[in-house]
Amino acid sequence: MLLIAATAVSLALRDIPEAAAIGAVLVINTLIGFAMELRARRAMEAILGLDVPIASVLRAGHLRTIPAEGLVPGDVVELGAGQKVPADVRLVETTDLRMNEATLTGESLPVSKTARTILQNETALADRVNMAYRGTTVAAGLGRGVVIATGAHTEVGRIGVLVGDVDVEPTPLERRLDALGRRLVWLTLAIAAIVAALGAWQGASLALMLQTGIALAVAAVPEALPAVATIALAVGMRRMAARHALVRRLAAVESLGSTTVVCTDKTRTLTSGEMAVVCVLVAGRRVELPHEASPLVPHDDALTCVMESAVLASRPQPAPDGGLAAIGRDPVDAAILTAASRLGVERSELVERRPGRGLVPFSSERKLMAAFHDVDGVLVAYAKGAPGHILALCAYAMTAAGTRPLDDEARKRILAANDELARTGLRVLAVAFGQTDAPSEPGLRGLTFAGFVGFADPPAPGVKDTIARLRRAGLRTVMLTGDQRLTAEAIGRELGVLGAAERVVEGRALDAMTSEELEMTVADAAAFSRITPEHKLRIVTALQARGEIVAMLGDGVNDAPALRKADVGVAMGIRGTDVAKQAAAIVLVDDRLETIAAAVEEGRVIFDNIRKFVFYLFSCNVAEVLVLLIASLAALPPPLAPLQLLWLNMVTDTFPALALAMEPGDPTVMTRPPRAPQEAILSKLFLRDVFGYAALITASTLGAYLWALGASPAQAPTIAFMTLALAQVAHLGNARSAEAVLRPARVVANPYALAGACISVGLQVATALIVPLADMLHVTPLGSRDWIVIGAASAVPAVVGQMLKHVQVRKTTR
Repeated sequence: MLLIAATAVSLALRDIPEAAAIGAVLVINTLIGFAMELRARRAMEAILGLDVPIASVLRAGHLRTIPAEGLVPGDVVELGAGQKVPADVRLVETTDLRMNEATLTGESLPVSKTARTILQNETALADRVNMAYRGTTVAAGLGRGVVIATGAHTEVGRIGVLVGDVDVEPTPLERRLDALGRRLVWLTLAIAAIVAALGAWQGASLALMLQTGIALAVAAVPEALPAVATIALAVGMRRMAARHALVRRLAAVESLGSTTVVCTDKTRTLTSGEMAVVCVLVAGRRVELPHEASPLVPHDDALTCVMESAVLASRPQPAPDGGLAAIGRDPVDAAILTAASRLGVERSELVERRPGRGLVPFSSERKLMAAFHDVDGVLVAYAKGAPGHILALCAYAMTAAGTRPLDDEARKRILAANDELARTGLRVLAVAFGQTDAPSEPGLRGLTFAGFVGFADPPAPGVKDTIARLRRAGLRTVMLTGDQRLTAEAIGRELGVLGAAERVVEGRALDAMTSEELEMTVADAAAFSRITPEHKLRIVTALQARGEIVAMLGDGVNDAPALRKADVGVAMGIRGTDVAKQAAAIVLVDDRLETIAAAVEEGRVIFDNIRKFVFYLFSCNVAEVLVLLIASLAALPPPLAPLQLLWLNMVTDTFPALALAMEPGDPTVMTRPPRAPQEAILSKLFLRDVFGYAALITASTLGAYLWALGASPAQAPTIAFMTLALAQVAHLGNARSAEAVLRPARVVANPYALAGACISVGLQVATALIVPLADMLHVTPLGSRDWIVIGAASAVPAVVGQMLKHVQVRKTTR
């Protein structure tokens, strides 16, 4: 706004070149910002791709395939394995139907559905077993249902409304630069008022006062700052892209460096999203199976018997190749087959020796699956399922002393062992086998209990180390999951999310909390279980109300409102839904939590570099203001013209500032705590250094100017212009580091700094050699004596600055 006002005044004074130059600066900054944001937007569009869902609908007695947008309430749709549900559907027929609802509820396992159940009105979304919801996927089985809601009226649509109601929060960098801009405006207006009062007191003309005001406005505003900040963020964006993080909003590059809390979904973010067998309880012994994919040696015949029974009671599974076949994979059966293979038990070999003779498929009512096989002419049933249901079919049990009849005491011990496994957050299935007369459900009687198989969604590779690294960097990790409390606590403890003084809070407890109570709760809660999209949004809001800078990780539709509300929304690029990606500011191309740690590191380096070039530009601009102000106070002729100041700010200063954006990061950047969220860029210490170095540049410039006024008055403005420009370039070394950069290795650590200094010096010298440029900037020819004075004076700030840094470092290391 200051520059727009300066342009208007220049036009009023009919100074067309000056007005055009200032206007060009505004246009250049706008175009640079637009171009960088456009690149980010187009990269995102390439990731999203095109998704046009279809539906199988019964119309006029015939099954037809139509676009999902053509559905209306009352339509009857059919669902099959691998299909996405096109609308919210009340199921009326189901055949072994299981739904993958992770993107909506966070539930990691497929959920069994049944049309027969009648539920209460207030039943939680994750427990509505007679419903199928838009955007979820059929994992197995068949279903038919009546459409009850489409579009914005579906559960997914309701989440979309939540997303639309959330305003995009400005990032910490945007807030800091905004505060910086406001301070700058008031400072400039105050100085202009002082100069106007002095001019009126000294009897200066109105035209001179207006020109001086324009010069002050141009001097006070670091015109290169928007362009340099945008380019610096774009450089960070490129670095993050190299580390598999795609940035949609440029300011979010730095925001991760300010983050104090990372909120993350559990399923497929902290965990692999694939079930794995982690232990087997057989004959009273617990056998652990490590997560690694290495082969295992069977402990004994009892363990082999349990695994063979579990394998024969499982269906063969398609390979996880990412295609439609993989969608229909049953994660429990796949986990059993994988664990058995590691133990040397292969299903194909078993079935070849023991041909199949029948099957009782899994259903939500019977809660078990059984297969019948011919074993040397004898029909044997193999069953797996819910512990209580399997145990009810058993008359015997395998023990350390052999097979023994089951009495009430033995049943109690077995059920107690099941409870103990469940308390550790494992999903438990019981396995049994036994001779039978008929390959049917009534034949499942008098079986032998073989043991328990414990399943877990194992941690994703590298997650535990990443959480520890984030904790060392001062960042809390908060887990948000739709799983049960015991599961959340077990995973949280295993991964290091839950510290000694931190706890798990259930979603239903949040419903009874006021906003103030929730703010107190999030202070020591590191995991939340059984939560909804509204809960996630409230948790993020409560953390922000406590002054935290929140990064939210998610991949599902249910994460979108929280992703949009968070200071930095981070979505998964491979498995993330389009809704989640569009709501996020950053997308992890490789879906790995480690990428967040890398992005936080880049964000911290970027903020350090932003502070460096803000320090450089502001110390240069304050020096320009002081030169004009002191000359005005001393009733000296104006040492600098507005166009000369524009040249300095947009040309000479820009290349060194850009070089600072490329400064390599401090090796200790991830061992220090996050910056205080309220910390401004212009802190008291920062301002002290800015004015200190600005005073050095001002003294050098005015010293050369005063000498020139006595020795060669015609060249005095040119000498002031040249001295100020070269002093600012030499000041680059002071801005690069808190330490001196006198050592050769430190000097060349950032080759861009050397290149930027050389380009700026070359451009400044060109203003004296190229006649049209010299005429436009009012530069007069200079003699060798003038250049010696300019060189000596411009070196003073750099020499004094490096000496002061060297002394300061020696004091702190003593």
